[in-house]
Amino acid sequence: MPIPPSGPVGRGLLRDDVHRRLRDAIVDGTFAPGEQLRDQELAAWLGVSRTPVREALLRLAQSGLVAAQPGRSTVVSTLDARDVRDARDVVAAMHELAVREAVPALTEADVSAMREANRRFAAAVESGDVEQALLADDELHGVLVRIAGNRALGTVLEQFTPTVRRAERLRFGSLGGQASADRHDELIRLCAAGDVEGAAAVAYDTWHSLPSGEA
Repeated sequence: MPIPPSGPVGRGLLRDDVHRRLRDAIVDGTFAPGEQLRDQELAAWLGVSRTPVREALLRLAQSGLVAAQPGRSTVVSTLDARDVRDARDVVAAMHELAVREAVPALTEADVSAMREANRRFAAAVESGDVEQALLADDELHGVLVRIAGNRALGTVLEQFTPTVRRAERLRFGSLGGQASADRHDELIRLCAAGDVEGAAAVAYDTWHSLPSGEA
């Protein structure tokens, strides 16, 4: 397994940080589907002991990002169409719920933050910058998730969103990304108008229309 270059890691690196860095490396393609992950090499890369790496790999297995067999190898999962569909359906439902809970409490500042995030999203899609598009997308939808304040909702999204993100990388580098920007505009308009039902429907459609990986 080739180990990517890494900057200095602080002593305060926690288990959640190890999980986040390994998760992101899988989602962004640093670790490719089918690649074997060895905890000793990963620990050396991150500058931590093998224990938090093993714990992170178990969490990643629960999210479907790796296939782990106790006492045997752990490999990065392939992008299975059914797994993506299942994750997409759950994520879409959670974002619909977030909109229903958040819209009544939205302020003008919140709506402005969503508009600014979508401006950066559209610019990133146009320039082909997938990483920045995903960051802006996270920020836009994160406004609603944060205001909803539903911890269970956030936990579910944390588990299943990474699988969807792997498929999204295919979309945001294509013409499909512009369709997402247009849906964002409509979502923001409905949120600003206080149209809970309309905004919830658009939020669900925005996530449910993402590719499932068949292509």
